[in-house]
Amino acid sequence: MLAEEQQDKVFKALADHRRRRMLDLLRDAPRTTGDLCELFAGLDRCTVMQHLGVLEKADLVIVKREGRTRWNYLNPLPIREIHDRWISRYATGAVDLLARLKRDMEGS
Repeated sequence: MLAEEQQDKVFKALADHRRRRMLDLLRDAPRTTGDLCELFAGLDRCTVMQHLGVLEKADLVIVKREGRTRWNYLNPLPIREIHDRWISRYATGAVDLLARLKRDMEGS
């Protein structure tokens, strides 16, 4: 499990809609920093880099450099750890509830 401080970084990173959008884009495919700058035309390169820095500190983005090109890859593991701790046990209860509701409705 993530240390509390690392979890705080993940939640902070996920709190901003632009960073969530960056992660959505990286989920589809790795992208260069230049690609992300083009996709976020309303933000200057410095701001995009700051957002990527927050994501990198939270370990949500892994950076690989090829010459002068910086490739950004999604690291889904911190989100999975958050899911396992905070969501999965509640989701199981919700699925059980829906299954009971379905049985009750079918039995009527």
